[in-house]
Amino acid sequence: MSQDQTSGPRLKLNPIRCDAHGLCLQALPEMLKPDPWGYPVLTDAPVPPRLLAHARRAAAACPTLALKLE
Repeated sequence: MSQDQTSGPRLKLNPIRCDAHGLCLQALPEMLKPDPWGYPVLTDAPVPPRLLAHARRAAAACPTLALKLE
C-alpha cells in the first residue's frame, strides 16, 4: 500500500452525538453515505488531499460536533 492510503487525516464519527442532520453528507458526499435512517456512514480510509477542504467543512458544519477530522 502506498503511504497515501495508510496515513493522513481521517474522519471520526461519534454516533452517540450524531442526530442525523445531514449537513456532513451534503458537504462530503464522496466519503460519507447515509444509512437507511439518514445517519452518516464512513470508512476508516484517510481523507485524500483533494478532499481535505471539503472534509474540514463537513466537520465544521456538524451542529452536534459528532464529526471530527483527526
